[in-house]
Amino acid sequence: METYIGIDLGGTKLLIGEIDSHGNILRYKKYESAFFNQHDAVNIIKASLDDYIGTVGWYEKKPLAMGVGLIGRVDTKNGIWLQIDPGRTHPINLAEELSGAYGMPCHIDNDVKSATRAERVWGFGLITRNFVYINIGTGIAAGMVVNGRQIRGSHCNAGEVGHIRVGVGVGVRCSCGKIDCVEAIASGIGFDQCARLLADRYETQLEIPDSDERVPTAEIFALSKKGDPLCVKLVENAAEAISNLIMNMVRMCDPDAVVLGGGVVADGYLHSKVLERLHPTTMRFVQNEVVITKLNPDFIGLLGAGAVAMGK
Repeated sequence: METYIGIDLGGTKLLIGEIDSHGNILRYKKYESAFFNQHDAVNIIKASLDDYIGTVGWYEKKPLAMGVGLIGRVDTKNGIWLQIDPGRTHPINLAEELSGAYGMPCHIDNDVKSATRAERVWGFGLITRNFVYINIGTGIAAGMVVNGRQIRGSHCNAGEVGHIRVGVGVGVRCSCGKIDCVEAIASGIGFDQCARLLADRYETQLEIPDSDERVPTAEIFALSKKGDPLCVKLVENAAEAISNLIMNMVRMCDPDAVVLGGGVVADGYLHSKVLERLHPTTMRFVQNEVVITKLNPDFIGLLGAGAVAMGK
């Protein structure tokens, strides 16, 4: 059996798994992955992959190739991990380094672009050649597929839609420097920031932890369902921000499907509130609607890394 190794690097976890050409995950293992720069991350990838080979091992024989999904800006054509963010920029020829260390071809891509590949190969890409995949998790970013081709941009930076202002006035500062970007309102980080900013303006039972620990979105959603004033407001703001982002992207890309992924929308609670705010005139050509990915949200990044390995 021909297989591929996928490596999905997130901000808090690293997932390594072996995948067949049909997108079946044959085996996998999860690792902690807290890191501060690209050099730390590369060391974590290597140490974890060494452990995986030693403790899990290959399914039958050595995989044909390796694919890695990474945070930040990635030159997938030349195999260079350019940066995590503007403050953490140190270009590394990661594909060449891993290929030399493990004796197999290695290909790399941005994590959300990788997940978009998985959606294109095994998800909604099977029924449409024009869709937008929006990942709403710790941050917010998108992959855009137009006429079957994924949009990347001249600097490998297309899809950073989390830094679009979407007409919701909260007064929260985004990491990019602007005020009220959608990521600063509706991502995991955004819910935490807004909860801290608005906590003294609304009655609430929400416990705000120390600044080194994020407010769980699941707790915000649970209290919102009970009518907690602060949490209701946080959810309303996020739903408005996401719906406006979707409508902006529909106007720009003309997709016939919008696919949502990421932990913030995985349980469907926020998704239903977003749908209520979408204007039918703007959405009239989105024939396949705004849906949550049918791929397992816990493994879409790993599947994406597998698709990267396959060159899909």
